Amino acid sequence: MSKVAVVYWSGSGNTEEMAKAVVKGAQDKGADAELIYCNDFSASKVADYDAIAFGCPVMGAEVLEESEFQPMFDEVSAALGGKKIALFGSYGWGTGEWMENWENDCKGAGASLVCDSVICNNTPDDEGLMQCEALGAALA
Repeated sequence: MSKVAVVYWSGSGNTEEMAKAVVKGAQDKGADAELIYCNDFSASKVADYDAIAFGCPVMGAEVLEESEFQPMFDEVSAALGGKKIALFGSYGWGTGEWMENWENDCKGAGASLVCDSVICNNTPDDEGLMQCEALGAALA
């Protein structure tokens, strides 16, 4: 059974809703999936998981949340080499450039993106939640 971490930050609850759908998708495929708030995750925990999904909404000028999520992600990036990961998040404006930048950061760290990232405009709809479940299944 693969062990999957779903690490997220959420301000409005949209990305948290997405994270719960990712956990469900991984569990439905038989994985031991765990929902983890970003403050409770660190580089020392990366090795405990076979795969990791990271979720964060866009903030400000198309960047990741800067006070809690970005510092955690900067710390764990160095440990992601060869790790199976997937990305998701919500946005209310912009073009999705933040996700492209984030994907490039992950590839630069040597992580293996196992599927297309999922972005939802504001509150995830049924299709967005199904995409999140598929993302979780891809990590399982």
